[in-house]
Amino acid sequence: MSPGFHDQVLNTSDPLSTPASVMTIGAHPDDAEFGAGATLFRWTAKGASATIVIATDGSKGSWDPGIAHADLVAQRRTEQMSAAVVLGAESIAWLGQPDGELRNTPALREAIASLIRKHRPDVVITHDPWQRYQLHPDHRTTGLLATDAVVAAREPRFYPDQGLDAHRPTAVLLWSADDPDHAEPVDDEAFDAKVEALLCHTSQSETTMGNAAASGAARERFVRQIDEHLRQGGDAFGLDRAETFKRLTP
Repeated sequence: MSPGFHDQVLNTSDPLSTPASVMTIGAHPDDAEFGAGATLFRWTAKGASATIVIATDGSKGSWDPGIAHADLVAQRRTEQMSAAVVLGAESIAWLGQPDGELRNTPALREAIASLIRKHRPDVVITHDPWQRYQLHPDHRTTGLLATDAVVAAREPRFYPDQGLDAHRPTAVLLWSADDPDHAEPVDDEAFDAKVEALLCHTSQSETTMGNAAASGAARERFVRQIDEHLRQGGDAFGLDRAETFKRLTP
């Protein structure tokens, strides 16, 4: 087996060259937009091919007890497709697991490894599963599934029946890291795209966006919060705004 991630941690603020292909692996619709939306947009605008993988069906993502399960699932899919268009992503892969009940199973690891081998991303971006005090179990589990799948996808003796060649990304970026060591700059155009993509997720307005859809003032507050977060991230790396990550080399 090749060296593990812990042997390959980098410490650099230099942005990556635009990859030919990038894949995000998030627990829910909107996770990729929060974690790496500006980076995705900047890379696709320069010609990168982007795939968004979503582990769950998003069916718990509402405070409205009256909305039907199937209706919420359908709404969240539609919202994600709209956001993907804003970010320039070419494809979305849905794993469809029940929201809030995701498990790190061999079958799901193989499914994600298959997607990595199929799309052959140079960069994989996902949740940091080792983030301290991360309450949401789906976030923790998705990060572990994704990093486990990267290891499996790179090793040719895993899943020989897939009929897909092994693939090793050049970098893995973990968003929401406690100790980020890598930053990707966010210019005004990428900032606007990140915000627009997030606001596509109207079902999440109340739950994660300060009810940004309720009024112009609420939207402005949400935009300011995103701006402040990115400026705080950039400040540590000498950048105006940045999305920050833990960078690993698999």
